[in-house]
Amino acid sequence: MKRLVALTIGSLLSSAACAASETYVIEPTHTLPRFEYNHLGYSVQLSRFDKTSGTITIDRANKSGAVDVTIDAKSVNTGYALFNSHIQGPDFFDTEMFPTITYKSKKMKFEGDKLVAVDGELTIKGITKPVTLAVNSFFCMPHPMVKKDACGATATAKVKRSDFNMSKAVPFVSDEVTLTIPVEAIKQ
Repeated sequence: MKRLVALTIGSLLSSAACAASETYVIEPTHTLPRFEYNHLGYSVQLSRFDKTSGTITIDRANKSGAVDVTIDAKSVNTGYALFNSHIQGPDFFDTEMFPTITYKSKKMKFEGDKLVAVDGELTIKGITKPVTLAVNSFFCMPHPMVKKDACGATATAKVKRSDFNMSKAVPFVSDEVTLTIPVEAIKQ
């Protein structure tokens, strides 16, 4: 009998731990990852991707979670159609061969109750590199329009184009690129 009680309690505790984990689906109209780079020393250029999907799972009590994001590389938007086509070519994103960019993580970093970073792997053009996203803001609350819980964040990282076989025009156009990922997600 004691063994049955212990198993039942263990099962309940295990279920409670699983229940603390919440999964959120990325809301694509408010998740538009962008990248910026120095162009010939004249200016910092800013472009974005218009199609993103994925999920974010977070367990705030256990300070853990996972991120699985897919960016449609063909949705790159520089504000200029001709340049969109140019950077989809083999020298840059090569979207015919590699139509998606992914970021996957199973490690979130907290300071107290505040999410401050996500350690994961960024894959561009079939090349995967470790990338830590610094979380500049993170906020959850009931969404006033969809009437479900929602979370949002803004995360940034610096990467080198050359790490992903996109070094054309370096050093004239900077190798270092700042990624900024504003994300909103709705609880499943």
